[in-house]
Amino acid sequence: MTWDTIPRMVLSAADRFGDAEAVVDGDLRLTFTQLVERVRVAAGAFAELGVGRGDRVAIWAPNSAEWIVAAFGLLTAGGVLVPVNTRFKADEAHDIVTRSGAKAVLVQQGFLGLEFTGPPGVPVIDLKSGFLASGSPFEREVDGDDVADIVFTSGTTGRPKGVLMTHAQTLRLYAEWCDLADLREGDRYLIVNPFFHIFGYKAGVITSLIRGATILPVPVFEVDRVLDLVERERVTMLPGPPTLYHSLLEAQAKGGRDLSSLRSAVTGAADIPVELIRRIREELPFRSIMTGYGLSEAGTVTASRPGDSFEDIATTVGTPCEGVEVSIADDGEVLVRGYTVMRGYLDDPEATAEAIDEEGRLHTGDLGTLDERGHLRIVGRKKDMFLVGGFNAYPAEIEGFLLRHPAVAQVAVIGVPDERMGQVGKAFVVRHGPVTEGELIAWSRERMAGFKVPRSVEFREELPLNATGKVMKDQLR
Repeated sequence: MTWDTIPRMVLSAADRFGDAEAVVDGDLRLTFTQLVERVRVAAGAFAELGVGRGDRVAIWAPNSAEWIVAAFGLLTAGGVLVPVNTRFKADEAHDIVTRSGAKAVLVQQGFLGLEFTGPPGVPVIDLKSGFLASGSPFEREVDGDDVADIVFTSGTTGRPKGVLMTHAQTLRLYAEWCDLADLREGDRYLIVNPFFHIFGYKAGVITSLIRGATILPVPVFEVDRVLDLVERERVTMLPGPPTLYHSLLEAQAKGGRDLSSLRSAVTGAADIPVELIRRIREELPFRSIMTGYGLSEAGTVTASRPGDSFEDIATTVGTPCEGVEVSIADDGEVLVRGYTVMRGYLDDPEATAEAIDEEGRLHTGDLGTLDERGHLRIVGRKKDMFLVGGFNAYPAEIEGFLLRHPAVAQVAVIGVPDERMGQVGKAFVVRHGPVTEGELIAWSRERMAGFKVPRSVEFREELPLNATGKVMKDQLR
């Protein structure tokens, strides 16, 4: 079945799956029919708020049933979704809300003990306030080529850029993802990946509605809570970063947990130990494991295929999705071309032209190799980005924050290996005033999302610089 817009796909789920469970969130259980009713009513609430076709609304909130209703209600009203990272501090979030031109920002007050605010003049609506239930059922015509969402990605310049993606692009790619990941009708999909990220929103919520899987949203990853849900709700589908599977293996070794329902695993990272993939397959009940490579600017680019060896799944990110072409530039950069490549960066023609060349190839900034079978291996990051527990951390952005500290004269941040998180940040700092490692880390925690905060600081008399004054980070490693 093919649909040209996300609202049409979502609204058709009532006819396709009816009284099957669509969402289980705490005590709340919604059938597909009930979910679609709530989405139509939410669309009416957005329309009454003044949201028209192409108008943007931000959602800055954790995974929940309300997030799903709000996102699809907004799209059904003709709006454009702007998801905001819940780990962002107010200034980081306000920058995105302001630049996206959002008409409103939806939040979940009290999440992690925080009060979420909006920039001046932008109304803030609590998802739990009853707003979503305040409209009359409504649906506005949109087109497959209309922009559906603007997902902000951190640029190495430190300022996130808004990626424009259409309804049709998303539906075609994530319908294929369902096959690659072995997602089936009636699956019970525990979504620990955040909805503000394409892994949680597109490879999670959207695929579940395409296939007819039950969504179990998890707002914060806590191992015991995840294990409880797996047992109680008979979860079958559990994608996540490698750290998630480490936790499952530890729980399995301790015993006393029934994980027998688990069938499909999906993970992705530049470097996964072969041993971890073997253990996921042999010590846990998973019957299929998919690994892949993707980025906000092109969605899922490559994926492993059923029957790939442990070695292939661990050391490569699979082969390109249908209609996607991957090549390697002379300098080793991974280039992507095809229908999945973004329409561009929001209000940034220069950055768009830098990212997408005249041949339509997206320059990913990642370094990789292709073997003779077409398997892609990611070997590093052209611009030093590193992954902390599945989140992209950009040294330039973190360095920008650290330089605001009065005692920091120069700073360079690199990713260093960490058993639990994959990688974590380490800062090399030249001081021009008194500050300790502990003080600088504590100061950072107040100003940056947790995954960006360096875990260690090394003070130096000077940093190794090249002729143009750039820090030679290879010498720090």
